[in-house]
Amino acid sequence: MRVQKSFKGQSSYGTLYLVPTPIGNLQDMTFRAVEILKSVDLIAAEDTRNTGQLLKHFEIATRQISFHEHNAFDKIPDLLAFLKSGQDLAQVSDAGLPSISDPGHDLVKAAIEEEISVVALPGASAGITALIASGLAPQPHVFYGFLPRKRGQQQRFFESKLHYPETQIFYESPYRVVDTLEMILSVYGDRQVVLVRELTKLYEEYQRGKITELLSYLEEHPLKGECLLIVSGYAEEYATSTLEGDLDYLKKIQMLIDDGIKPNQAIKAIAKEYSLNRQELYQQFHQLK
Repeated sequence: MRVQKSFKGQSSYGTLYLVPTPIGNLQDMTFRAVEILKSVDLIAAEDTRNTGQLLKHFEIATRQISFHEHNAFDKIPDLLAFLKSGQDLAQVSDAGLPSISDPGHDLVKAAIEEEISVVALPGASAGITALIASGLAPQPHVFYGFLPRKRGQQQRFFESKLHYPETQIFYESPYRVVDTLEMILSVYGDRQVVLVRELTKLYEEYQRGKITELLSYLEEHPLKGECLLIVSGYAEEYATSTLEGDLDYLKKIQMLIDDGIKPNQAIKAIAKEYSLNRQELYQQFHQLK
């Protein structure tokens, strides 16, 4: 067991600062974050263009270096050498806390191995910020970040989390939100969900309700901007179907599929023909499958 104290000047090495940046509203930048970015010798930025705008706004003249997932392997040794020379380094992501969805974690591990002090500053975090205003249980919760993009991988991911009681937090592209919600519906059932859009920005929006309600809303209101999803944890009520209809409907869907019609088109056709809720029918069909 190693104990590391992060007191400035305890060694000849510099300090690695993990500095959060605003997730939309520049006024969320803290006084301490501005001061640290002004005082360090170098800033490792996920995108120097984005961070450059932030630095310009707060009149910070510190030099930047590009540090992102595509060059981290090559850059980490140089950054460690920089810190060992006694100079201080700040690492930032494009928005929010570094080291969560960027290569900062690899840099932190490498710095700790070299007994370099690592100091994290508190600040903006999209997942936690949205969670406390979502209306869903904030404790316990689990943050997953970005989901797998491939449909099969995503389905297996949700199946493995089906019975987790924690409120779940996901980042998602606005172009994939509907597909992701349909996948969650087919695996989890019709849970309570909150879709958060443009957090801390001018058009910040929370959409709360069951998955089927949200999907119906999104049919008429296409999404724009950065999104995240917060999904309620497992409860017994979600284990039962929301559709009490005749199994004959599901057989009719399968007949259309057997005739070469795609599953979603078959479900939509049967729902329209018999005046059924398409999303509930979709959920029932996939649960049966």
